Amino acid sequence: MKLIMLGAPGAGKGTQAKKIAEKYQIPHISTGDIFRANIKGQTELGMKAKSFMDQGMLVPDEITIGMLLDRIHEADCAGGYVLDGFPRTIPQAESLTKALAEMGTGIDYAINVDVPDDNIVSRMSGRRACLNCGATYHVAFNPPKTENVCNTCGQSLVLRDDDKPETVKKRLDVYHQQTQPLIDYYKKAGVLKEVDGTQNMEDVFQSIIKVLGAE
Repeated sequence: MKLIMLGAPGAGKGTQAKKIAEKYQIPHISTGDIFRANIKGQTELGMKAKSFMDQGMLVPDEITIGMLLDRIHEADCAGGYVLDGFPRTIPQAESLTKALAEMGTGIDYAINVDVPDDNIVSRMSGRRACLNCGATYHVAFNPPKTENVCNTCGQSLVLRDDDKPETVKKRLDVYHQQTQPLIDYYKKAGVLKEVDGTQNMEDVFQSIIKVLGAE
């Protein structure tokens, strides 16, 4: 079972990807993890990627796809995998489709966790973080016992810059320009499945399981 997770930043696709990987015993593959593993292992592609990252530049698609293909050739991917955070653009999707076709395979499902922008802004701007111990909270869904004070270490909680409404809106704008077209791409390919991401986390997961045809 080869899956791609789609959805806006803050839609919860990463959480669902982990739950899918655990249930079906397949690897959860994120581009961030691949970059870190290749750089730590000082692979040829990892060193090339690092040279771009050190200059504050985006890593070219061919390097990212090269690392991804190396990863999905590993033995633990024989039964499938969940891709999280890749592809992000149409050229990346086309390159992935071509590379998989050359391997005689393809993506089974692209699952879009659909959440309206307004919900994402309120969801992310409600997050609070403890910079001391790393604990995270949400003012509505997981509030600390004392307002703006970490349960674990007693330090003050902050709203991270990434979670401020204006930052979230900018990230959503980028998503709609670059990544939203992937929904149409995979719809045309006949593999797109959409689930309502405004439900609670477990209900979203159950919706995905139904899509995948296994209770």
